[in-house]
Amino acid sequence: MVQARTTQVPRLAELDALRGFALGGIFLVNIAVMAGIDPDSGGLALGLVEAVFHNKFYVLFAFLFGYSLTMQFRSAERDGGSARLRTLRRCLALMVIGVLHAVFFFNGDVLFGYGAIGLILLLLSPLRPRAALWLAGFLFAIGAAALTVLSLLESGDNLGPDSDPARVERGVAALRAGWGVAASWRWENFSGGVLLYLAYGTVNILPLFLLGLAAGKSRVLEDPARYLPVLPRIQWIGFGVGAPVSILVACTHWLPLMGPLTLTAPLLTAAYAATLLRIMHAHPAVTAIFAPAGKIAATTYLGQSVLTSIIFTGYGFALAGRVSVWTALAIALVLYLLELAAARRWVRHHRYGPVEWLLRVITYGPSHFRRPPATVNP
Repeated sequence: MVQARTTQVPRLAELDALRGFALGGIFLVNIAVMAGIDPDSGGLALGLVEAVFHNKFYVLFAFLFGYSLTMQFRSAERDGGSARLRTLRRCLALMVIGVLHAVFFFNGDVLFGYGAIGLILLLLSPLRPRAALWLAGFLFAIGAAALTVLSLLESGDNLGPDSDPARVERGVAALRAGWGVAASWRWENFSGGVLLYLAYGTVNILPLFLLGLAAGKSRVLEDPARYLPVLPRIQWIGFGVGAPVSILVACTHWLPLMGPLTLTAPLLTAAYAATLLRIMHAHPAVTAIFAPAGKIAATTYLGQSVLTSIIFTGYGFALAGRVSVWTALAIALVLYLLELAAARRWVRHHRYGPVEWLLRVITYGPSHFRRPPATVNP
C-alpha cells in the first residue's frame, strides 16, 4: 500500500513576498529595543520609524497569518486530515517557541501571542467571510474606543518621554549581562505583561487575523485579475487617510490620537501592501527578492533576534545602549539585506527553514516527511 501523503495547497509567491517585506519593517521597529535604546528618547530617527513603520508591518504580518490559516485548512481537506488538530498543534508549538524566544533572545516576541490568539481564531474559523469582517470591525471599534477613553483619563495630554531612566538602565545592564541575568529580566517582563498583551491582542491582533481569514476564504490574493484593479484605490485611501494620522501622532505624541491611529494604521498598511503588489506585477524580479524570506518567515524572524543578541547582549559584543539610533537602524538594514540573500540561497536547496521544519513535524507528525515507496503493491 502507498502511505498517505499530505497534499499541499500551492504556495502563493505574492503572500511569501508580502511576508518577507513585512519582516523588514518589523525588524526596523524592533531594533531600538534590541539595541537597548530608550523608545521614548525622541529624535528624528525614532520619529521616522514611528511615522513610517511602527504599528504598520505587524498588521500585515497578522493579516497574512489569518490568510495562511485558510490555506492550511484547504490542504487538510484535500488529504483528509484534521485541520483543527493540525492548527491546534501548530499554535501550541508557536506558544512554546515564543516563550523560549522571549526569555532567551527578545522580549518583544510575537509568536507566543500569535499562537495563543490563533487558538481563538481556530474557534472562529467556521465564520463566513462577511461575519468575520463584521466581527473584526466590532473588535477594532472596541479597541479604538478603549484607547480613547484611557487617553482621556490620563492626567497629561501628551505621550512624551515618560520612561523610567532607572528601569531603562536596568534593562540595558541586563542585556549586557550573561544568560542567567538576561533571561531572568526577560522572564520578569514577559510574565508580568502577558495577560495585558493577550487582552490587547484580542481587540487588536485578532481582528487582523479575522480580516486575513475573510480574505483567504474569498481567495482574494489568488486571482490578480480580481485585486489588481482595486489596488490604486487602496493606495489613495491608505496614503490619504492613514499617512496623515501616523505623521501627526509621530510629530505631536498627542495621546487621544491613539484611538484613531488604531483604526487608520491598517489603511496605511494596506497601501504599503498594494504598492508592493503593483510593483511585483510590473517587475516580477522584485518578488524573488522578498519571497524566500517570507517562505521561511519564522526562521528569518528568529534569526533577527539571534543575530542582534550576538551584537548587543552579553552573549556576544554587549553593545546594548552604546550605539546611536541611526547606527542601530543601519545595523538592522544590513542584517535584513543579508537575511534576504541568505534566504534566497537556502530555499534553492531546502524546502523548509529549520524552524518551519520543526513546526511541520509538530503539526503533521514525522510521517509527513517519509517518502512513499517507489512501487505500488496490489
